[in-house]
Amino acid sequence: MEIWEYLLLFLSVIIGGGIGLFFQNDRKQYLRLLLSFSGAYILGITVLHILPGVYGAINSTTTFWILGGFFLQLLLEQLSQGVEHGHIHAHKNADRLFAFQILLGLCLHAFLEGVPLSNYDVLEHNHSHGSHDNELNHLLFGIILHKAPAAFALSVLLLKSGLKPAFTIGCILVFSTMSPLGAFLSDQLSPGATLLQNALALVAGSFLHISTTILFESDSSHHHHISWIKMGVIVLGLAAALLTV
Repeated sequence: MEIWEYLLLFLSVIIGGGIGLFFQNDRKQYLRLLLSFSGAYILGITVLHILPGVYGAINSTTTFWILGGFFLQLLLEQLSQGVEHGHIHAHKNADRLFAFQILLGLCLHAFLEGVPLSNYDVLEHNHSHGSHDNELNHLLFGIILHKAPAAFALSVLLLKSGLKPAFTIGCILVFSTMSPLGAFLSDQLSPGATLLQNALALVAGSFLHISTTILFESDSSHHHHISWIKMGVIVLGLAAALLTV
């Protein structure tokens, strides 16, 4: 990976969390719209690029790793309480154990996403059979587009739960290092092709869970209703994914 790619991963979380520090109130509508765009984009690149990359060098366990990623994300959200989807369920006068629980779920997820990043171009080549200058961007920008709103939600959640801004900033900084750390360690340790493929399959399953959860969430707690604005944003997200083909 190039230095600028590591910086993008890091800064996307810093910027998202930083915005949350200063704009805590009445921003849920904008957060939902951003998440809708990112959910549609993530679903698009998963179907168009990541899954074909996984199946390009299929082994007998590939489908199990995809399912494993889907259900692993379900388990991690028991810790993170759905912050990946922009859920902000504040606990008044929460202690640091509450914050560490959420941070643990987010960090494990972010680290796992980073593992296949440094060798994603190899897996992408498995099904494209050609040379592409922007192969890495499919996964990289998918991670960035849902990490930034997740960092925003984390920042707002911790502050609304009564935790101090300095502690919240520390949590954001830790969260921001996880995906770059996963990518860096993977690059340095050079795991085998099978391990990388399995890691990418886990990410694909995780992306499927996150994207579909975001898209299936209604705008009303009482009716299965999605506004036309959200529908339009979803279409834009899918269009952005299609433009990468």
